[in-house]
Amino acid sequence: MSAQESTLSLERGLAAFRAEIDAPTAAFFSSCVHCGICAQSCPFYLETGDPKYTPILKLEPLRRVWEAEFTLWGRIKRLLGLEQKVTDAMLAEWEELLYDSCSMCGRCSLVCPVGNDLAYMIRKTREGMVQSGHAPEGLINASIRAVTTGSPMGLQWKTLAVQIKHVEASTGLEVPIDKTGVDYMVLLSSMEIINFPEYLEAITKIFDHAGVTWTLSTECFEATNAGIQIGNKDIAAQLVERVVAAAEKLKVPNVISPECGHAFTAIRWEGPNLIGRRYPFRVFHIVEVLETLRAAGRLKTEGKETDRLSMHDPCNLARKSGVIQQQRNLMDLVADDFVDLKEHGRYQWCCGAGGGVSSNERAEPLKMAAFKRKKAQIEEVEPARMVTMCATCRTQLEEGLEEFNMDIPVVGLTEMIADHLVEKDATAEEEPQA
Repeated sequence: MSAQESTLSLERGLAAFRAEIDAPTAAFFSSCVHCGICAQSCPFYLETGDPKYTPILKLEPLRRVWEAEFTLWGRIKRLLGLEQKVTDAMLAEWEELLYDSCSMCGRCSLVCPVGNDLAYMIRKTREGMVQSGHAPEGLINASIRAVTTGSPMGLQWKTLAVQIKHVEASTGLEVPIDKTGVDYMVLLSSMEIINFPEYLEAITKIFDHAGVTWTLSTECFEATNAGIQIGNKDIAAQLVERVVAAAEKLKVPNVISPECGHAFTAIRWEGPNLIGRRYPFRVFHIVEVLETLRAAGRLKTEGKETDRLSMHDPCNLARKSGVIQQQRNLMDLVADDFVDLKEHGRYQWCCGAGGGVSSNERAEPLKMAAFKRKKAQIEEVEPARMVTMCATCRTQLEEGLEEFNMDIPVVGLTEMIADHLVEKDATAEEEPQA
């Protein structure tokens, strides 16, 4: 990149930082008391001991722009030549801090004594990083693939169609495609399609068992939002619009996000703000749907797992969305010996792979370092298996446990529920005759 191009990129980045500074951001920076408690909540800091991974420090580029342009003291410092400028070299250095060592898990926001939402500000700071040309190659490529193919991993419908044929052959059930007016439009994540194809088979069995009408859409099957991960709201909005357009075309009242934490918060919480309008449908995580079916008596199960099970709560699902008791109610259906990790639910520790870290190959050493916090949690309760409900978390748990030679399999909650369903013929025999 030439010096002129570098200058232009920096100016675009600075303009993006300015645009992202809103009233909450200004209030958060003004109220920070520099206590350092956020550091004690961050697995990247705790497991490396390096102070540069302190969450509030990761926001320094955005803070400098705020101080220089939105505060009286900052303007005085500029007049006196004391301003701390944001430079291209600084942004190059901060790229690692904002992407490699932050999963946007929100634990720092949760424990901040003055209520500062640091994860919210990380998301905003990434917008400036993208515009300045400082984002990881892995996330850049994932974003391009998401826009051009519909999937951050480059998957196309023909790949999913092959999996659908396998599911139909294995179960004898139809996987509905492009059906209008059904109860739910189901989204999937590319990671599930590639790594955990049993998820699609599980929901096919469960929905048939419970009498739920549903469909996949050939025009939009991907839930993952690479724009949220990299920090580009234009891409994020484009990907949300695809989901909305597909749901509107099929006239569905509900959309189901799969076992993917960030996909759920992207479509459920950020989506309407990104596109500037309300949805004509509701959004649920698959766990919420399963819990609704359980509560209504529509999930008939038999037998229970007898080995010791524990659970990892995805950050976006539990801490950010409050979905905590639902998965435990479901576990009660199928587990005889379930024990929670000491810190779970809102306070659970991140696996270390969210927020785009898993798509950033450069971040692999830091990702595994952060996993040590989760490893210690698991060692405390000594489970035979771990259960989770996020494909990214599941992959990280599998890789981390293997890295540290811990022979503990990881299973998805949805598949476990499907494994314990009463056969449909047996269920029908139990129903009273009219």
